[in-house]
Amino acid sequence: MLPTSLDEAVETLATSPTAVPVAGGTDLMEAVNAGRLRPAALLGLGRITELRGWRYEDGGTAVLGAGLTLARMDRPDFAALIPALADAARTAGPPQTRNVGTLGGNIASAAASGDTLPVLAALEAVVTLARAGATREVPVGHLLTGVDPMRPGELLTWVRVPLLHAPQVFLKATGRSGPSRAIASVALVLDPARRAVRCAVGAVAPVPLRPLDAEAWVAGCIDWDARGEEGAQSIDPAAAAAFGEYVATACVPDGYGALGHELDAGAALAVEGPTAAAVRLRRTVAVLARRALGRALK
Repeated sequence: MLPTSLDEAVETLATSPTAVPVAGGTDLMEAVNAGRLRPAALLGLGRITELRGWRYEDGGTAVLGAGLTLARMDRPDFAALIPALADAARTAGPPQTRNVGTLGGNIASAAASGDTLPVLAALEAVVTLARAGATREVPVGHLLTGVDPMRPGELLTWVRVPLLHAPQVFLKATGRSGPSRAIASVALVLDPARRAVRCAVGAVAPVPLRPLDAEAWVAGCIDWDARGEEGAQSIDPAAAAAFGEYVATACVPDGYGALGHELDAGAALAVEGPTAAAVRLRRTVAVLARRALGRALK
């Protein structure tokens, strides 16, 4: 099935709710080839041009099409708009993956290592889900965590991102050089108007994690009035280092890696003290969080 308009796609999905939407297919084909997915039908979205771009809305919001490719997000005009999302798209994989992989696909597949996901979580983005005769909006964090999941017959169409016009940073650590999956990633956004810090940690859990207590604590350590003044120090280096440790401890449980993978809650209770894997991962997350904060405050 190859609809040429959004309305046609939604109507097609209403009549075939078991069809799996596909745009770039980078995650879907991997699942099919590995035998994890056997779709009864595919709904190709590649011909729907309206989902490949973005537009502005009143109130300082960018509305991004679900078909926007990772490679397109890496271009200078988009990078000037949402720099952290552009940075995440740039590191999401080799060119052949970024040329076809889409923002909507990244969200719908919800892979733990999805690079755009912690940025969207930190920006508190909202997705639009369309079905025949209706649409609804869901915070991306609710969608990813299953608090408000996609329903049969729904199609992810748009991603609404607030434009803060403030520093934002995305950093990630990988196991080798060159484009590869993240071991850990951190997205950090400053919100000077509210004197707030938003942070999300990716790849260490099935969904991006928001260390809310660490965000609130470090926001109180920043001299917001000193930002932008030449030679001024916005935060004490010791506080920035403590923030990194705070984030790492909040996001990586003591028992991480005890079973050779991300630990479930029951197994974590049987572990006394942090495992070696938890210590290593906490060190990585702490460095990423501290560096992200430092770069955002420059």
